Amino acid sequence: MSKYENLYLKLPIFLQNIVCSLEGLKIQYTRFNKEFYKYLKEAEDRNSYLRDQLFEYRDKKLREIIMYAFNNVPYYRKKFKEWGIDPRSIKSIEDLKNIPVLTKEEVKNNFLEFISDTIPKSKLVWVHTSGTTGGGFRFYTTKDSIWQQWATWWRYRRWHGIPFNTWCGYFGGRSIVPISQKIPPFWRYNIPGKQILFSGYHMNKDNFIYYIEELNKKKPLWIHGYPSLISLLASFMIENNLKLDYQVKWITIGAESLLEYQRNLITMAFGVKPIQHYGLTEPVANISECIEGNLHIDEDFAVVEFLPIGDGKYKIIGTTLTNYAMPFIRYDTGDIATLDINAQICNCKWGGRIVKDIDGRKEDYVVLKDGTKIGRMDHVFKDLVNIIEAQIYQNKPGVIYVRVVRGSKYTLEDEKSLLKELRKRVGGETEIYIEYVNSIPRTSSGKLRFVVSDINEGKLY
Repeated sequence: MSKYENLYLKLPIFLQNIVCSLEGLKIQYTRFNKEFYKYLKEAEDRNSYLRDQLFEYRDKKLREIIMYAFNNVPYYRKKFKEWGIDPRSIKSIEDLKNIPVLTKEEVKNNFLEFISDTIPKSKLVWVHTSGTTGGGFRFYTTKDSIWQQWATWWRYRRWHGIPFNTWCGYFGGRSIVPISQKIPPFWRYNIPGKQILFSGYHMNKDNFIYYIEELNKKKPLWIHGYPSLISLLASFMIENNLKLDYQVKWITIGAESLLEYQRNLITMAFGVKPIQHYGLTEPVANISECIEGNLHIDEDFAVVEFLPIGDGKYKIIGTTLTNYAMPFIRYDTGDIATLDINAQICNCKWGGRIVKDIDGRKEDYVVLKDGTKIGRMDHVFKDLVNIIEAQIYQNKPGVIYVRVVRGSKYTLEDEKSLLKELRKRVGGETEIYIEYVNSIPRTSSGKLRFVVSDINEGKLY
């Protein structure tokens, strides 16, 4: 925690609200300015592109950034020569296979060599990722790249009819309320950004009712945030037969994979299906859910490849088309997807390729005794509404520990159903231990890891 965050948390509540609003005002002027709206218009103009037009646009931008990286980035200037690759030979996504996949470790080990020679230091923007499975990651980008990224994100929101200047209830991982605070309000206001910033660190059975009261008081039509947090509130509402006294119109999720049981809980509690989106701070891939419920690659934002790893799963590899400060080419995102190989052009008319599912990170798999790797274990919980949340822990192949936070209506029948569903997926030889806990710890950024594995084999590749 920085000294400024420390200072903020010591301020009285009314000053914390002022700080949140001042930060929101700064964002309004720097992130959502005329450059952002220019890029948003351009992105929305491409809504009408046919698939071939999208691919042509993507490949043109790819050729531009490949040549730029060769001419202006020391790492690629050196590596293209080592690889024996003429950058002019990279004309489309198909040609990228000749370039080795880039890992986060490679970037960290050669950090300075990835920075462009031509962009002044004063133009570099320092950003960082939260590091769900370990330490965070920092790199440079540009304001231009950030504007294009937010334009892509707002394009998908506008597909669903979410207008600007709509009040939003935000459930995220930032520490905006002191942990030591024991009484409400467990939220702060960003008035210029029209956000109610709900704390993700005070959500428990004693406090949920205050969150519901605040939602009913302010009635934000849009809820956005981590699915693990929104589904926690949803579970409490279902368990206690509570409903909001108004209808939420949109629930959008980000930062974590949306698990099937979370989707069901959120839909049951709020009466609206959550809208899925996959994006990274590193601008190397973006996948957005359309109005037909399909996940589309935003082909005009980044080059997304899928490398097969077996069992119908693919790792997501991305190449930026926007970050000229520190371009990542064929960057391993660490995430896994399932493809819909039979997918045709969607009725929404957006030409981006369709992804069947985002399966989470490569760490989100369990390993059986014979080495078989099993993913999407969240499906075990999709019908078990009396489970508030769960986590699978593994430190040895063939042995899993299931941490369960029980709802008040949880019974022995729920445990039997849980074991039955687990056995369907991991077989009879796997040792299963159910551990009942009061809560499941989050990462430092407030995210919930569904699978925690302390064995190397827990990684799918």
